[in-house]
Amino acid sequence: MATENPAKKLKMDGPLIGTHSGHFHADEALAVSMLRLLPTYANSALVRTRDPAVLETCHTVVDVGAVHDDALKRYDHHQREFTATFPGHSTKLSSAGLVYMRFGRDIIAAVTGLAPGPDLDILYEKIYTDFIEAFDANDNGVDVYPGTQLQAAGLAKRFEDRGFSIASVVNRYNYTNSKADDSGKSKEEKQAEEDARFAKASAFVGEQFLLELTDRANWWLPARHVVKKAYDERLQYDPQGRILVLPEGMPWSDHLYTLEKESPIPEGVAPEVLYVLFPENTEPGSKWRIRAVSKENGGFQNRKDLPDPWKGVRESQLDEVTGIPGGVFVHASGFIAGNRTFDGALAMAKKAVEF
Repeated sequence: MATENPAKKLKMDGPLIGTHSGHFHADEALAVSMLRLLPTYANSALVRTRDPAVLETCHTVVDVGAVHDDALKRYDHHQREFTATFPGHSTKLSSAGLVYMRFGRDIIAAVTGLAPGPDLDILYEKIYTDFIEAFDANDNGVDVYPGTQLQAAGLAKRFEDRGFSIASVVNRYNYTNSKADDSGKSKEEKQAEEDARFAKASAFVGEQFLLELTDRANWWLPARHVVKKAYDERLQYDPQGRILVLPEGMPWSDHLYTLEKESPIPEGVAPEVLYVLFPENTEPGSKWRIRAVSKENGGFQNRKDLPDPWKGVRESQLDEVTGIPGGVFVHASGFIAGNRTFDGALAMAKKAVEF
């Protein structure tokens, strides 16, 4: 008699996870992948079914069963009376949000090694805001902007973006290449193929989550402390505090917006930074960049573009226009510029804030 592969058995000796069979969505794909980042569930098998008797055998169930009860490890959001939201947010949770709200801090600690404390709490909130909430909104039919308001404002899409989201990618995994491929297959074979497609979708979404989390932990979170120091020292470069100087390139915009909101503004100091300076790299003699600060959530709109006469001008011609040596370029849209030295970049920024 054949024996079970020991490696296969090892992979399936964790608490059993359950979710529904049939058409799947991004929220339960993400919920399952997040659970498996925890040591408790790292070796868990998954069963996809709508049979209550089978679900009853599962340790943890997501997105099916009409029960939300952490003590029972049931995380469904489809029941009529369900209204739970993430703290400080108004979007009703999906199974992804439920799992993240309950296990998010533990997942972050397991992946990054962060200890409980302010940094972990900040990252926990940031990941929900920038990544998880969109899954909740998508599964609950919440638009980014109310459609009636868009119509009233006379706004229309410039292009169709329905196929561009993570949710749309997950949806593609629901379908085989050809319906003819299913002919002659048993119910069990079809279910196995559906489960395999779900596994691929869950792995894809899980990878995106890990990329988001590790990027935030490795670059975004450490930058918070550096940006804070630069913000506190900004008056040495401009008496109104409109220029921020960083020691290297880093994700700074989120931290700057937060600091501006939370910090007291002394009399005579501008409420907003207009330009951020940073070297192109950490090598000695690096060129410097001048970046116009975008309006918060404003896409490509800046608080103050670099001066119009500078836009699209390069090298010696730029030196003539600005009156400052060492110019490299100013982008045609006025959002970024370069100079060969820090002193030259600072001089350009000082001239630009007064232009």
